[in-house]
Amino acid sequence: PTVGELSLAGVVPLSATLDHIGPMARTVSDAALLFYAMKGLEVRKIAPASGRLSFGVPRAYFCDRLDEDVQLALDAACRQLASAGHDVGDLDINRANSTPDVYLHIVLPEAAWYHAPHLERQAASYSPGVRVRLEMGRYVLAEDYVRAMRLREVLTQTVDRALEKWDALLVPALPVAAPPLGAATVEAGGTTEPVRAAMLRLTQLFNITGHPAIAVPAGRGRDGLPRALQLVGRRGQTERLLEVAAAAEPYITTGPGSVGGGTG
Repeated sequence: PTVGELSLAGVVPLSATLDHIGPMARTVSDAALLFYAMKGLEVRKIAPASGRLSFGVPRAYFCDRLDEDVQLALDAACRQLASAGHDVGDLDINRANSTPDVYLHIVLPEAAWYHAPHLERQAASYSPGVRVRLEMGRYVLAEDYVRAMRLREVLTQTVDRALEKWDALLVPALPVAAPPLGAATVEAGGTTEPVRAAMLRLTQLFNITGHPAIAVPAGRGRDGLPRALQLVGRRGQTERLLEVAAAAEPYITTGPGSVGGGTG
């Protein structure tokens, strides 16, 4: 959901600025039921958006390094939506490539601040990867943190403007299939990169800007592993995003055989 829309009471914080929670479910309509319940609203079945919808596809940065089956899933969804009479077009999100720097300069120091007492007393209790990231947060300069917060505002306004012309943005959720447990790197688009960077790259921006986003299963690749696309909506309009996602779901999901899709 939109950042700040659901209470974080009881959630161990990672980043006070960026943390927000949402439901996971088998279908868009089930996710909507959980969203209403978590928000304390009357639980009701979502009505798919009607009429001709528009979907913007940001290509630069978001489609630079995708495995072939993710690219095929995105292309297939675009064709299906267009064939159904919806508008699908490309767009650019300025400075999207600054997303990882902004994310890290906010998340790392905020996480280090929360965990500081525990790191002092029982650092050895943390797993090595988590401990390294928390320790890194102690060395982020205050001016870098402030610079990242300012750029966060710029990116938020940029995504706001991009969504003025579209009902939702359509982008991959992950650039690769689920990597093997313990893998340090993955390959996508002819490039090798750290697993964590790859797994976060396409969702980070909307975590930073606080726009609501929903990942929808998009069938399986030739390796038998699932792929997914995400739809991103306007801030404060989570319910509208769910309606748009419910309308788009049949053209993205390949039926009961896909993870989370269909009715089987």
